[in-house]
Amino acid sequence: MKMTRAYLLIIIVLLVGIPISAQIRGNHVNVWVVPDHQDWNYEVGQTAQFKVSVVRSSTLVDDVIVDYEAGPEMYPEVKKKGVKLKNGTMTWRGKMTKPGFYRLTVTAHVGGKEYKGSCTAAFSPEKLQPTTITPKDFDQFWQKTLEEARWTPLNATRELLADRSTEDVNVYQVSFHNIRWGSRTYGILSVPTKPGKYPALLRVPGAGVRPYSGDTYTAPTKAIVLEIGIHGVDVTQPQQFYDNLMNGALNCYWDFGMNDRDQSYYKRVVVGCVRSVDYVASLPEWDGKTIGVTGASQGGFLSYATAALDKRITFVAAVHPALCDHTASLKGIACGWPHYFYKKQEVRGEKFENSKEVETSRYYDGVNFVRRIQCPTWVSFGYNDDVVPPTTAYATYNTLKCDKKLSIYQQTAHFWYQEQWDEWQEWMKEQLGIK
Repeated sequence: MKMTRAYLLIIIVLLVGIPISAQIRGNHVNVWVVPDHQDWNYEVGQTAQFKVSVVRSSTLVDDVIVDYEAGPEMYPEVKKKGVKLKNGTMTWRGKMTKPGFYRLTVTAHVGGKEYKGSCTAAFSPEKLQPTTITPKDFDQFWQKTLEEARWTPLNATRELLADRSTEDVNVYQVSFHNIRWGSRTYGILSVPTKPGKYPALLRVPGAGVRPYSGDTYTAPTKAIVLEIGIHGVDVTQPQQFYDNLMNGALNCYWDFGMNDRDQSYYKRVVVGCVRSVDYVASLPEWDGKTIGVTGASQGGFLSYATAALDKRITFVAAVHPALCDHTASLKGIACGWPHYFYKKQEVRGEKFENSKEVETSRYYDGVNFVRRIQCPTWVSFGYNDDVVPPTTAYATYNTLKCDKKLSIYQQTAHFWYQEQWDEWQEWMKEQLGIK
């Protein structure tokens, strides 16, 4: 009887404890910043009006203290601290005289904590154009780079991951040569178990160092999916392994070699993405016709680069794509992550614009890859993104000359809404020919 009661107590604790932890959602206090245009879009010269409300349990907080800043994104013109909002509200007006994005960010101080809200209004965003210049030998550089990499055979390996496989999908860790002998790309390959020929999807990663579990959810019985890492290491190790790399040898890897196009860390990364297409094309299960590429943030850039350099790619899906229009900040305009030149205002001018750093950045700028994409492309991002500024995302999108679709989720920052995720998945399935 005592044992039975003990087991009953454990079950009760589990049943009660799990839901409690799962139910933490949102904040008691919120800062709402709302524009007077439902689509957040304005024409150059118009005035946007923002309504700010600081609420607790959806009711206004009296005498709340706020800080705020307003102006073109990344370059606020107004900064105020310690402003008291008697009834928890304020109104702000802003305008722009040229295409771009205007952001109002409000931070409320309530109960010893800070709560932030933002709203970013677009002014004639369809007229935005990037600043970067395409090097005259851009195509030759990448053609030669890929030719030299392909002198080394793929020499692929494949290891079944039985614990991740199902009766419908076999999941493997794979690897193959990248830019030279011994330099390998690792990834997780998912292949339907039913014999046949299938379309394929290449997933390229956002910034960071992490393990990968593979994609068994997009179309588990109807498509091949290869999800790759970019750092040349096994992608099935414990998280601590990758944390140690991110805090050690690979800390700020995106800065490595950015004063020499041949030494840039991203040279090997971009080549690895294209060689991933080579690998998929070598699979007997591939249908020989359809292969798409998709990714978010850094993965958005890598999706652009892969599609530009490999005409076998039949579609692109890029979400808040990073590494676009690096040189914008040299002209006082919001620039793409990782904001290479944002903190170098003191060296603006012709001398720095002709520097090796700027020259190198042009070979690794998403804009210059986008100019070469010919296949259908779906792009999505949010106006409130403070990592990948919508200024760069929109200017890059405007550069696309292919069949393209833009899906804006204005309020998102550098994250996804469920509806955005669902739309992304459905669009890719349509491109894969999957219902």
